[in-house]
Amino acid sequence: MENLLVPLISACGKSQNASARIETFPLLNTITTNEAMTPEQVQLLRDSFARVAPQADIAALVFYRHLFTLAPELRALFNTSIELQGRKLMESLRYTIATLEKPDELVPVLEGMGRRHVTYGTKAEHYALVQQAMLQMLSEVLGHSYTAAAATAWGEALEFVSAAMQRGARDAQSYTTPPAR
Repeated sequence: MENLLVPLISACGKSQNASARIETFPLLNTITTNEAMTPEQVQLLRDSFARVAPQADIAALVFYRHLFTLAPELRALFNTSIELQGRKLMESLRYTIATLEKPDELVPVLEGMGRRHVTYGTKAEHYALVQQAMLQMLSEVLGHSYTAAAATAWGEALEFVSAAMQRGARDAQSYTTPPAR
C-alpha cells in the first residue's frame, strides 16, 4: 500500500471535483452526512486502531500473512520488503482513520492511491482480498476487543476506501486504454 502521509497529499493535489464526486457517489455522501458511519462507528475505528497502533509492525505482518494465504500470487506484486510495506500500510490506515470525517481531503488521496496501484499490477478483484485479510488481521490482533460493532464499522470503512481507490484505478485505466475502433 502507498504511504498516505502529508507529502503524498500535496503531491497528489486536491481534486477540483471531489465534492461533486461525493454528491454523486452514495457511500461517500453518506460518510459525509454521517448516515452510513455514525460518530460511534468512527470512534470505534479510532479506538480499535489505537489498540493496533502500538503493535503496528506485528499487525502488518499478520495482515500480509493472511493476504498471501488467501492469494499467494499477490506476493509477486511487492518489490520492497514486507516490513517497509507494513509500515506504509499502517501509516495509510492511520491517515485514513484520522481523516474519515474529511472526505474532501481523504477521497482525492485514496483515488490517487488507486491510480498508482494500477502501475503495481493491482486488479479490481484484489480489493476484496485485501479487505478480507484486513478484517482477519483486526480480529486476530484485537482478540476479544474486536466486537461485532467494530467489525461492522471496519467493514464499512474498508468498503469506502476500496470504492475510492477503485474509482481512481478506473480513471487511470481509462487514460491508458486505447479507444475501441
